[in-house]
Amino acid sequence: MRTAVLRSLRSSAAAARPAPANSHLLRRGFSSESVPERKVAVLGAAGGIGQPLSLLMKINPLVSKLALYDIAGTPGVAADVSHINTRSEVAGYAGEDQLGQALEGADLVIIPAGVPRKPGMTRDDLFNINAGIVKSLCTAIAKYCPSAIVNMISNPVNSTVPIAAEVFKKAGTYDERKLFGVTTLDVVRAKTFYAGKANVPVAGVNVPVVGGHAGITILPLFSQASPQVNLPEDVIKALTKRTQDGGTEVVEAKAGKGSATLSMAYAGAVFADACLEGLNGVPDIVQCSFVQSSITELPFFASKVILGKNGVEKVLDLGPLSDYEQEGLEKLKPELKASIEKGIKFANEN
Repeated sequence: MRTAVLRSLRSSAAAARPAPANSHLLRRGFSSESVPERKVAVLGAAGGIGQPLSLLMKINPLVSKLALYDIAGTPGVAADVSHINTRSEVAGYAGEDQLGQALEGADLVIIPAGVPRKPGMTRDDLFNINAGIVKSLCTAIAKYCPSAIVNMISNPVNSTVPIAAEVFKKAGTYDERKLFGVTTLDVVRAKTFYAGKANVPVAGVNVPVVGGHAGITILPLFSQASPQVNLPEDVIKALTKRTQDGGTEVVEAKAGKGSATLSMAYAGAVFADACLEGLNGVPDIVQCSFVQSSITELPFFASKVILGKNGVEKVLDLGPLSDYEQEGLEKLKPELKASIEKGIKFANEN
Protein backbone atom coordinates (compact mmCIF):
# COMPACT_ATOMS: atom_id res chain seq x y z
CA MET A 1 0.00 0.00 0.00
CA ARG A 2 2.82 2.39 0.85
CA THR A 3 4.31 1.91 -2.62
CA ALA A 4 0.96 2.62 -4.24
CA VAL A 5 0.51 5.84 -2.24
CA LEU A 6 3.99 7.07 -3.13
CA ARG A 7 3.43 6.17 -6.77
CA SER A 8 0.28 8.27 -6.70
CA LEU A 9 2.11 11.23 -5.14
CA ARG A 10 4.94 10.99 -7.64
CA SER A 11 2.60 10.64 -10.62
CA SER A 12 0.71 13.76 -9.50
CA ALA A 13 3.95 15.70 -9.24
CA ALA A 14 5.32 14.32 -12.48
CA ALA A 15 2.18 15.05 -14.49
CA ALA A 16 3.14 18.71 -14.61
CA ARG A 17 6.40 18.14 -16.46
CA PRO A 18 7.73 16.23 -19.47
CA ALA A 19 9.82 13.19 -18.61
CA PRO A 20 13.42 13.31 -19.84
CA ALA A 21 14.60 10.39 -21.92
CA ASN A 22 16.68 9.02 -19.04
CA SER A 23 14.06 9.61 -16.33
CA HIS A 24 13.96 5.93 -15.37
CA LEU A 25 17.69 6.05 -14.66
CA LEU A 26 17.37 9.27 -12.67
CA ARG A 27 14.58 7.84 -10.57
CA ARG A 28 16.44 4.62 -9.96
CA GLY A 29 19.46 6.66 -8.85
CA PHE A 30 17.39 8.19 -6.06
CA SER A 31 16.73 5.05 -4.07
CA SER A 32 16.26 5.42 -0.32
CA GLU A 33 19.85 4.21 0.19
CA SER A 34 21.45 7.02 -1.86
CA VAL A 35 19.30 10.11 -1.41
CA PRO A 36 20.67 12.94 0.73
CA GLU A 37 19.69 13.34 4.35
CA ARG A 38 16.69 15.70 4.46
CA LYS A 39 14.95 17.03 7.54
CA VAL A 40 11.33 18.12 7.12
CA ALA A 41 9.48 20.07 9.82
CA VAL A 42 5.68 20.22 9.90
CA LEU A 43 4.35 23.16 11.93
CA GLY A 44 0.78 22.49 13.00
CA ALA A 45 1.27 18.74 12.88
CA ALA A 46 -1.49 17.87 15.36
CA GLY A 47 -4.23 19.59 13.35
CA GLY A 48 -6.70 18.41 10.76
CA ILE A 49 -4.28 18.92 7.87
CA GLY A 50 -1.15 18.34 9.92
CA GLN A 51 -1.89 14.77 11.00
CA PRO A 52 -2.55 13.23 7.56
CA LEU A 53 0.25 15.37 6.10
CA SER A 54 2.63 14.02 8.75
CA LEU A 55 1.59 10.49 7.81
CA LEU A 56 2.25 11.14 4.11
CA MET A 57 5.65 12.70 4.83
CA LYS A 58 6.56 9.71 7.02
CA ILE A 59 6.12 7.36 4.07
CA ASN A 60 8.15 9.55 1.72
CA PRO A 61 11.59 7.94 1.24
CA LEU A 62 13.19 11.33 0.53
CA VAL A 63 12.67 12.31 4.20
CA SER A 64 15.32 11.18 6.71
CA LYS A 65 14.18 13.23 9.73
CA LEU A 66 10.61 14.33 10.39
CA ALA A 67 10.01 16.96 13.07
CA LEU A 68 6.38 17.40 14.10
CA TYR A 69 5.49 20.61 15.94
CA ASP A 70 2.30 22.05 17.38
CA ILE A 71 1.25 23.93 20.49
CA ALA A 72 -0.01 20.62 21.95
CA GLY A 73 -0.72 17.03 20.97
CA THR A 74 2.36 16.38 18.86
CA PRO A 75 4.06 13.79 21.09
CA GLY A 76 1.09 11.50 20.46
CA VAL A 77 1.05 12.11 16.72
CA ALA A 78 4.81 11.55 16.58
CA ALA A 79 4.57 8.31 18.57
CA ASP A 80 1.83 7.08 16.25
CA VAL A 81 3.56 7.72 12.92
CA SER A 82 6.98 6.72 14.28
CA HIS A 83 5.83 3.09 14.35
CA ILE A 84 5.56 3.07 10.54
CA ASN A 85 8.45 1.08 9.07
CA THR A 86 9.91 3.73 6.77
CA ARG A 87 13.21 5.56 6.55
CA SER A 88 12.60 8.71 8.53
CA GLU A 89 13.20 9.22 12.24
CA VAL A 90 10.31 11.07 13.88
CA ALA A 91 10.36 13.51 16.79
CA GLY A 92 7.46 15.42 18.30
CA TYR A 93 7.73 18.91 19.76
CA ALA A 94 5.04 20.77 21.71
CA GLY A 95 4.90 24.35 22.92
CA GLU A 96 6.80 27.48 21.91
CA ASP A 97 9.86 26.53 23.96
CA GLN A 98 10.43 23.50 21.70
CA LEU A 99 9.86 25.26 18.37
CA GLY A 100 13.56 26.00 17.88
CA GLN A 101 14.47 22.33 18.31
CA ALA A 102 11.87 21.34 15.76
CA LEU A 103 13.27 23.79 13.20
CA GLU A 104 17.03 23.43 13.67
CA GLY A 105 18.62 21.86 10.60
CA ALA A 106 15.38 21.70 8.59
CA ASP A 107 15.71 21.64 4.81
CA LEU A 108 11.96 22.02 4.28
CA VAL A 109 9.35 23.57 6.57
CA ILE A 110 5.67 22.95 5.87
CA ILE A 111 3.17 25.22 7.63
CA PRO A 112 -0.44 23.98 7.92
CA ALA A 113 -0.81 25.69 11.32
CA GLY A 114 -3.82 27.78 12.26
CA VAL A 115 -7.57 27.39 12.34
CA PRO A 116 -9.53 25.72 9.53
CA ARG A 117 -12.53 27.26 7.80
CA LYS A 118 -15.97 26.63 9.24
CA PRO A 119 -19.37 27.31 7.65
CA GLY A 120 -19.94 31.02 7.33
CA MET A 121 -16.29 31.92 7.87
CA THR A 122 -14.64 34.14 5.30
CA ARG A 123 -10.93 34.22 4.58
CA ASP A 124 -10.90 37.57 6.36
CA ASP A 125 -12.06 35.74 9.48
CA LEU A 126 -9.20 33.29 8.99
CA PHE A 127 -6.76 36.15 8.51
CA ASN A 128 -7.58 37.67 11.87
CA ILE A 129 -6.55 34.44 13.61
CA ASN A 130 -3.91 32.91 11.36
CA ALA A 131 -1.88 36.03 10.50
CA GLY A 132 -0.38 36.25 13.98
CA ILE A 133 0.35 32.53 14.08
CA VAL A 134 2.17 32.66 10.75
CA LYS A 135 4.17 35.74 11.77
CA SER A 136 5.32 34.04 14.96
CA LEU A 137 6.32 30.81 13.21
CA CYS A 138 8.18 32.65 10.45
CA THR A 139 10.10 34.68 13.04
CA ALA A 140 11.34 31.37 14.46
CA ILE A 141 12.17 30.01 10.98
CA ALA A 142 14.31 33.10 10.31
CA LYS A 143 16.22 32.39 13.53
CA TYR A 144 16.62 28.61 13.51
CA CYS A 145 16.61 27.51 9.84
CA PRO A 146 16.95 30.63 7.67
CA SER A 147 18.00 28.67 4.59
CA ALA A 148 15.06 26.25 4.61
CA ILE A 149 12.47 26.06 1.87
CA VAL A 150 9.11 27.16 3.29
CA ASN A 151 5.79 25.70 2.06
CA MET A 152 2.93 27.90 3.28
CA ILE A 153 -0.42 26.12 3.59
CA SER A 154 -2.02 28.30 6.30
CA ASN A 155 -4.85 30.37 4.85
CA PRO A 156 -5.39 32.93 3.53
CA VAL A 157 -2.30 32.08 1.45
CA ASN A 158 -2.74 35.28 -0.59
CA SER A 159 -1.89 37.17 2.61
CA THR A 160 0.20 34.75 4.67
CA VAL A 161 2.92 34.43 2.02
CA PRO A 162 3.44 38.23 1.96
CA ILE A 163 3.49 38.19 5.77
CA ALA A 164 6.24 35.56 5.71
CA ALA A 165 8.21 37.54 3.13
CA GLU A 166 8.10 40.69 5.27
CA VAL A 167 9.17 38.78 8.40
CA PHE A 168 12.13 37.27 6.54
CA LYS A 169 13.08 40.66 5.05
CA LYS A 170 13.16 42.24 8.50
CA ALA A 171 15.35 39.40 9.74
CA GLY A 172 17.69 39.73 6.75
CA THR A 173 17.07 36.14 5.68
CA TYR A 174 14.61 36.54 2.80
CA ASP A 175 15.32 34.47 -0.29
CA GLU A 176 12.38 34.78 -2.68
CA ARG A 177 13.35 31.47 -4.29
CA LYS A 178 12.57 29.57 -1.09
CA LEU A 179 9.11 30.84 -0.13
CA PHE A 180 6.11 29.06 -1.63
CA GLY A 181 2.38 29.39 -1.20
CA VAL A 182 0.98 25.90 -1.70
CA THR A 183 -1.77 26.12 -4.33
CA THR A 184 -1.52 22.47 -5.37
CA LEU A 185 -5.01 21.65 -4.13
CA ASP A 186 -6.42 23.99 -6.79
CA VAL A 187 -4.50 22.00 -9.40
CA VAL A 188 -5.61 18.68 -7.91
CA ARG A 189 -9.26 19.78 -8.04
CA ALA A 190 -8.99 21.20 -11.55
CA LYS A 191 -7.49 17.93 -12.80
CA THR A 192 -10.18 15.85 -11.10
CA PHE A 193 -13.11 17.96 -12.27
CA TYR A 194 -11.76 18.31 -15.82
CA ALA A 195 -11.14 14.57 -16.17
CA GLY A 196 -14.71 13.88 -15.10
CA LYS A 197 -16.22 16.21 -17.72
CA ALA A 198 -13.74 15.31 -20.48
CA ASN A 199 -14.15 11.59 -19.77
CA VAL A 200 -10.41 10.97 -19.75
CA PRO A 201 -8.24 9.09 -17.20
CA VAL A 202 -7.36 11.56 -14.45
CA ALA A 203 -3.83 10.19 -13.98
CA GLY A 204 -2.77 11.66 -17.33
CA VAL A 205 -4.44 15.04 -16.90
CA ASN A 206 -2.63 18.30 -16.31
CA VAL A 207 -4.28 21.70 -15.75
CA PRO A 208 -2.24 24.78 -14.79
CA VAL A 209 -3.90 26.98 -12.16
CA VAL A 210 -2.70 30.55 -11.77
CA GLY A 211 -3.48 33.71 -9.80
CA GLY A 212 -4.00 33.18 -6.09
CA HIS A 213 -5.54 30.71 -3.67
CA ALA A 214 -9.00 32.04 -2.79
CA GLY A 215 -12.27 32.39 -4.68
CA ILE A 216 -12.03 34.28 -7.96
CA THR A 217 -8.25 34.66 -7.59
CA ILE A 218 -8.04 30.95 -8.47
CA LEU A 219 -7.84 30.78 -12.27
CA PRO A 220 -7.62 27.31 -13.84
CA LEU A 221 -6.33 27.48 -17.41
CA PHE A 222 -8.46 24.80 -19.02
CA SER A 223 -7.43 26.07 -22.46
CA GLN A 224 -3.97 24.69 -21.63
CA ALA A 225 -5.25 21.40 -20.20
CA SER A 226 -3.80 18.16 -21.47
CA PRO A 227 -5.09 16.04 -22.99
CA GLN A 228 -7.02 18.83 -24.70
CA VAL A 229 -10.74 18.14 -25.08
CA ASN A 230 -12.98 20.79 -26.63
CA LEU A 231 -15.56 21.33 -23.91
CA PRO A 232 -18.43 23.81 -24.36
CA GLU A 233 -17.90 27.25 -22.85
CA ASP A 234 -20.68 26.78 -20.29
CA VAL A 235 -18.93 23.61 -19.07
CA ILE A 236 -15.59 25.44 -18.81
CA LYS A 237 -17.27 28.21 -16.79
CA ALA A 238 -18.89 25.65 -14.48
CA LEU A 239 -15.55 23.83 -14.02
CA THR A 240 -13.85 27.13 -13.22
CA LYS A 241 -16.50 28.02 -10.67
CA ARG A 242 -16.32 24.60 -9.01
CA THR A 243 -12.54 24.77 -8.80
CA GLN A 244 -12.78 28.22 -7.20
CA ASP A 245 -15.42 27.08 -4.73
CA GLY A 246 -13.91 23.66 -3.98
CA GLY A 247 -13.06 24.52 -0.40
CA THR A 248 -16.55 25.81 0.31
CA GLU A 249 -18.02 22.64 -1.23
CA VAL A 250 -16.14 20.51 1.29
CA VAL A 251 -16.84 22.81 4.27
CA GLU A 252 -20.56 22.66 3.53
CA ALA A 253 -20.51 18.90 2.95
CA LYS A 254 -18.83 18.37 6.33
CA ALA A 255 -21.56 20.48 7.93
CA GLY A 256 -19.45 22.26 10.48
CA LYS A 257 -17.22 19.30 11.29
CA GLY A 258 -14.19 20.28 9.27
CA SER A 259 -12.74 21.67 6.08
CA ALA A 260 -10.77 20.18 3.17
CA THR A 261 -8.15 18.66 5.45
CA LEU A 262 -7.54 15.33 3.71
CA SER A 263 -7.31 16.59 0.15
CA MET A 264 -5.15 19.50 1.35
CA ALA A 265 -2.81 17.10 3.13
CA TYR A 266 -2.50 15.09 -0.08
CA ALA A 267 -1.84 18.22 -2.14
CA GLY A 268 0.67 19.47 0.43
CA ALA A 269 2.51 16.14 0.29
CA VAL A 270 2.61 16.26 -3.52
CA PHE A 271 4.16 19.72 -3.49
CA ALA A 272 6.59 18.89 -0.67
CA ASP A 273 7.74 15.81 -2.58
CA ALA A 274 8.37 17.98 -5.65
CA CYS A 275 10.41 20.45 -3.55
CA LEU A 276 12.51 17.61 -2.13
CA GLU A 277 13.14 16.19 -5.59
CA GLY A 278 14.25 19.64 -6.74
CA LEU A 279 16.57 19.97 -3.74
CA ASN A 280 18.07 16.60 -4.63
CA GLY A 281 18.82 17.66 -8.18
CA VAL A 282 16.12 15.81 -10.09
CA PRO A 283 15.57 17.85 -13.28
CA ASP A 284 12.38 19.15 -14.90
CA ILE A 285 10.34 19.57 -11.71
CA VAL A 286 7.46 21.90 -12.59
CA GLN A 287 4.64 22.82 -10.20
CA CYS A 288 2.18 25.68 -9.80
CA SER A 289 2.80 27.81 -6.73
CA PHE A 290 2.15 31.27 -5.28
CA VAL A 291 5.57 32.95 -5.32
CA GLN A 292 7.28 36.31 -5.68
CA SER A 293 6.81 37.05 -9.34
CA SER A 294 7.22 39.63 -12.09
CA ILE A 295 5.02 38.00 -14.72
CA THR A 296 2.20 40.42 -13.80
CA GLU A 297 2.24 43.80 -12.07
CA LEU A 298 1.51 42.06 -8.76
CA PRO A 299 4.45 41.22 -6.44
CA PHE A 300 3.17 37.69 -5.78
CA PHE A 301 1.36 35.44 -8.21
CA ALA A 302 0.68 31.74 -8.68
CA SER A 303 1.94 30.18 -11.90
CA LYS A 304 4.07 27.30 -13.07
CA VAL A 305 7.58 27.35 -11.63
CA ILE A 306 10.63 25.17 -12.20
CA LEU A 307 11.98 23.81 -8.91
CA GLY A 308 15.63 23.13 -8.25
CA LYS A 309 18.37 22.91 -5.64
CA ASN A 310 17.69 26.44 -4.39
CA GLY A 311 13.91 26.42 -4.64
CA VAL A 312 12.54 28.39 -7.58
CA GLU A 313 14.82 28.12 -10.60
CA LYS A 314 12.47 29.95 -12.94
CA VAL A 315 8.98 31.43 -12.86
CA LEU A 316 7.27 30.50 -16.12
CA ASP A 317 5.08 32.83 -18.15
CA LEU A 318 1.32 32.35 -18.23
CA GLY A 319 1.27 31.26 -21.86
CA PRO A 320 -1.68 31.85 -24.21
CA LEU A 321 -5.02 32.51 -22.50
CA SER A 322 -8.54 32.19 -23.84
CA ASP A 323 -10.73 35.29 -23.85
CA TYR A 324 -12.59 33.91 -20.81
CA GLU A 325 -9.32 33.32 -18.95
CA GLN A 326 -7.99 36.76 -19.87
CA GLU A 327 -11.17 38.27 -18.48
CA GLY A 328 -10.79 36.21 -15.30
CA LEU A 329 -7.19 37.35 -14.97
CA GLU A 330 -8.17 41.01 -15.02
CA LYS A 331 -11.03 40.40 -12.57
CA LEU A 332 -8.83 38.65 -10.01
CA LYS A 333 -6.07 41.25 -9.89
CA PRO A 334 -7.78 43.86 -7.63
CA GLU A 335 -8.80 41.25 -5.04
CA LEU A 336 -5.40 39.57 -5.07
CA LYS A 337 -3.64 42.94 -4.82
CA ALA A 338 -5.73 43.86 -1.78
CA SER A 339 -4.97 40.53 -0.07
CA ILE A 340 -1.24 40.91 -0.69
CA GLU A 341 -1.27 44.46 0.65
CA LYS A 342 -3.24 43.37 3.69
CA GLY A 343 -0.55 40.82 4.57
CA ILE A 344 2.27 43.32 4.08
CA LYS A 345 0.48 45.92 6.22
CA PHE A 346 -0.12 43.40 9.02
CA ALA A 347 3.52 42.33 9.06
CA ASN A 348 4.74 45.90 9.20
CA GLU A 349 2.30 47.09 11.89
CA ASN A 350 2.40 44.15 14.31
